[in-house]
This record gives sequence, C-alpha cells and structure tokens, in this order.
Amino acid sequence: MEFGILSLLPPVIAIVLALVTRNVIPALFAGVWLGATMIHGWNPLMGLYATFGEFIIPNVGDEWSATVLIYCGLFGVLIAVLQKTGGAHAIAYSIANKVRTPRGAQGSTMLFGIIIFFEDYFNALTVGSVMRSVTDKMRVSREKLAYIVDSTSAPMCLLAPVSTWVVFVMGLIGAQFVDLGITGSEYMTYIFTIPFNFYSILALLLVAIIIFMKWDYGPMAQAEYRARTTGKLLRDGAEPPSDDSMTDVEMADDFVPKKRNMIVPIVVLIGLIPPMFLWTGGFPENDFVTAIGESDGGKSILIAAFVAGIVGLGMGMQQKLFSFKEAMSIYVSGFRSMMLVYIILTLAWSIGSVTSELGTAAFIVELAQQNASPAIIPVLLFIIGGIVAFTTGTSYGTFAIMIPIAMPIAAAMDINMYLAIAAVLSGGIFGDHCSPISDTTILSSAGASSDLIDHVNTQIPYAMTAGISGIISFLVAGITGSALIALAIGAVTLIVFASILNKVWGKAIPEEAIAE
Repeated sequence: MEFGILSLLPPVIAIVLALVTRNVIPALFAGVWLGATMIHGWNPLMGLYATFGEFIIPNVGDEWSATVLIYCGLFGVLIAVLQKTGGAHAIAYSIANKVRTPRGAQGSTMLFGIIIFFEDYFNALTVGSVMRSVTDKMRVSREKLAYIVDSTSAPMCLLAPVSTWVVFVMGLIGAQFVDLGITGSEYMTYIFTIPFNFYSILALLLVAIIIFMKWDYGPMAQAEYRARTTGKLLRDGAEPPSDDSMTDVEMADDFVPKKRNMIVPIVVLIGLIPPMFLWTGGFPENDFVTAIGESDGGKSILIAAFVAGIVGLGMGMQQKLFSFKEAMSIYVSGFRSMMLVYIILTLAWSIGSVTSELGTAAFIVELAQQNASPAIIPVLLFIIGGIVAFTTGTSYGTFAIMIPIAMPIAAAMDINMYLAIAAVLSGGIFGDHCSPISDTTILSSAGASSDLIDHVNTQIPYAMTAGISGIISFLVAGITGSALIALAIGAVTLIVFASILNKVWGKAIPEEAIAE
C-alpha cells in the first residue's frame, strides 16, 4: 500500500507530541501505534496488537538489539562502580590542589570535564559538585561553573571514542544499516562522524577561549563582575537546586579516594577495545584494516565494559569499600540506571521499522531531491535537530527521531553519511544547551549549585555563538565535503564572533578584583 504524504504522520506526530508533552517516550509510542494502525487498515485495535507483536517485541528480540541493551547496562554498571569507589574525586582533588587563580580554577574544571568523557550525568554531577569549592574560593560565579560543566559534559561524550552516548547512537546506526542494506561497522561509522561533529568541537573550543582569553559577555559578564567585585557567587534571590542529588557521588568521611580507582578501569575499558576489534574481525587471517572494518563493534565494547566493571568491583572489594553482596547490588543498580535508555532505544527501533514499512524515508528522500540542494541538507538537519532538542529537552530523543530520517536521505542523495549523522548529533547538543528543560542542563545546574534559569540565561549567548559558527561549518562541509576546511572556517568565525561580542557586550573587571 502506498501512503505518500501520509507516511509522514508517525514521525510528525512523534515530534509534535514530544514538543507538547516534553516527554519523548509517550511520543515515540504514539508514533509506533499510529504507524501500525495505518498498516492494518486504520484499525486501532489491530494497530495496538501489531505495535507489540510486529514491532516492539521483534526489535527487542534480535541479536543486535540484545547486544546493544546489554552493553548499555554494562556501562551503567561501570558508572555505578566509579561513583562508589571515588576515583573521579581523587583526580579532582589532585587538580584542585594546584589551582591558584580564577582562570586556573576554570581551566581545571574544563580539564576535569574532559577527563570524565564516558557519561554525561556522572560528569555533570561529579565535576560540578567537586570543583565547586575550588571555584568558590577563587570567586568564580556559579553561573560560570555551570556553563563550563554543561558545555564540556555532553560534547565530550560525543567526541570520545567510548561513552554511553556512543553505544546509544551505535544502536540507532545499526538499525538503519539493516533497513538500508548497508554492511560495515557501526562503531567505525560513529568514529568517522567525530570530525564532522562541528557544534561539539566548537562548543569545547569556545569554553577554552572564554576561560583563557577572559572574553565574557552578556549576562555571564555581569555574573562574573558581581562575583569578583562583591564575592556574591549567586545573584540576590537566586534559588540553587537542592544538593540531595549529590549523595550518590559523595564519599564517606573516613575514606580517602584513590586516583587508580578510576584510571585502572578506564584504561582496561579503552585498552581492550582495539584487540577485541581485531579478534572479532578475524585478525591475523584478515589484514589490520579489513579486520577493523569487519569487526563486531557491539560485542567488542560489551566485553570491554564487562571486564572494566569487574576490575572496578574487584578493586573496591580489595580496598574493603563494599562487600561481595554489596558489589552485586551495585551491579544490579547499574543495569537499572539505564532503564530510560532501554525504553527510548526500543521505541526508536520500532518507529524506524514502522516508517520503513510505510515508505516514509522514500517519500522524504524524493521530496528533498526535488526541493533542496544536497549542500544544505546538513544545515537543515542541524537546525531541525536543535529545535527538537530545545523543545523536548532530550538529545537521546532527538537522535532517536532524526537519525532514521537523516540516514536514508544521505544514502539516497549521495550525501556524506558521516556528515548527516554528525549534523543530527550536533543539533541535539545545541538544542540541549539552550533548553531549560534539558536533563543535562538541570544536572549541570544542580552540580554547580547554580540557579537553573540563571544558568540558562548566561549560557544561551555562548551556545548561540557556537551554534551560528556550526551552521557555517555544516554549510561549508556540505559544499566542499571537507571536515578540516569546514572546521577551520567555523573556528575562525567563532573567534571573531566571541571577540566582537566581548567588546560590545562585555564588562571589564577591575584589576584589583582579578587575582591572576
């Protein structure tokens, strides 16, 4: 049956409901149900039955999906172990002891945010809560601390080769590979998107520029002026969130955290992935490049995460931080912490299957070919992704909705697949950074103990600076196909914008208030 323009209904309904309810789970479920209903002659009861019988259950049940769900759970375990053993805190304390200036405090916060690249929630809560005492002593505003935390956590999760975000996006890419008949490594595909992830790269670059050039502007300049000249780290009347959410990452008073408790499991995680890729890819029977291309990325990361988690638990028990029984409880809680990811992934896979049967991608591709130049498709994907993330407050939900649309368009219009995927990823982060309902925005505010609205108001000018520069980079990449040229032009644009805004919208801090 040909549905034509009606094939757009499920994804459009999913997007609209996500915007209205600000909750992606019921929105995705409604999209799946509507599509299943359409396929079964618009019978809603048959649609409900087919939602589970033909889409949700089959998508959960295949080998690839099970692999993704398990390694997501194992990453949850690893995060829980790292929280419990306190290695991240030890590294932060080591950094903090060397800080003597406001710029040093901010630079150390950024460095610590880069080090914790594997999970954004853990990053936001840990970096903010641990570095807060350091930045407070140096009279750095809480708004500035929240900005640095927020603008390093999610971008680093997308730019690092291993993170909870990587495994989530790999799951989406793998599902589209099946639908589009593409063979290859989902993991290597993700790795090749990194140079095109312009917003994430530019957002990190801007944090470094703002810190080391002291180019504050907009509401942030006012906040920094207030903190340095009056010592008020928060504005009068500000309402920082409760610190109750920090209890999971705080260490017991009688326990001295050890840096090796984080370093060793992470080295094991990263160190195991290359040999596992070679082994699953048939090395040495296959040469190095062939083995990497034919490797089983999902199982490789799964085993690496499993071993890293076991090593972390073993270290914790050896140091008598917890018993074997408590270690098993930590293991279970780690899997449980990923429940939201499981649900979103399952529904994302399901709506992808629904739209495939309806011919949604084919219709969109034909429409795009007739009305849009391939060069501007990445820009459109970035902007639409940003709008969806801003209004829903979720990057994960944005990726789940947009990647099943972006990849078929890229395949049909001969657009660089890595560029198209990266445009969606960048758009999701950009929208998140501007959104007051984003989970990472809220957690960054909580970790820094900054008023949420103050954090959003001070961060938006910086996010827009990186966002506009990102649009220019995606346009250049769409025209030239070169990540290097596009990134260079975007970086120059970013520096020029930031310099101009600092001059026209900045506020100089008196010399006596600058403890450099």
